[in-house]
Amino acid sequence: MKKPCLIFASFLLFSITVSAQDVIRVQSCNNDYIKKEVDSLKSFYSKDGFMLLKEASITMESAYEMPVVVPLNQGSWYQFVFIGDHTSKLYEVRMYDWDEKQVVYQKKMWGDVDGNIISYSYIPQFSEFHMMKPVQVNKEKKKNLCGYVMLFKKVNNSNSLPTP
Repeated sequence: MKKPCLIFASFLLFSITVSAQDVIRVQSCNNDYIKKEVDSLKSFYSKDGFMLLKEASITMESAYEMPVVVPLNQGSWYQFVFIGDHTSKLYEVRMYDWDEKQVVYQKKMWGDVDGNIISYSYIPQFSEFHMMKPVQVNKEKKKNLCGYVMLFKKVNNSNSLPTP
């Protein structure tokens, strides 16, 4: 009789613990202004010899990073793009390698010419997973900010670096 009660109590405790945890769930968002920028950047990079590998529309909360993990191959040329909500005042992207060493940091402000877009090239020294952490800070501390991330890979050889 004690065994069924103990199992039930354990199950109940486990289910309460699981439901109490905060879970980050990636949710897509819909923003016409960002869609136009995405289409323009896709066209620009494809003309420059880049192929779109991954893209995602993400719902973000002001001042909270949204980790994006991607596998990268040694020696390949990648172009990363983050587009934030145009009402935010600050945009940052940090990228870390497998050893959690920061390899890229970029920051933009709302008043910059292309303030809500962060784009950078990267050629990894090792084939390993990298983590990109975009964040945006909104004036109104919104919880449902729209963001968009894209990963391109160079498919034809060209010596010129792209300038978005």
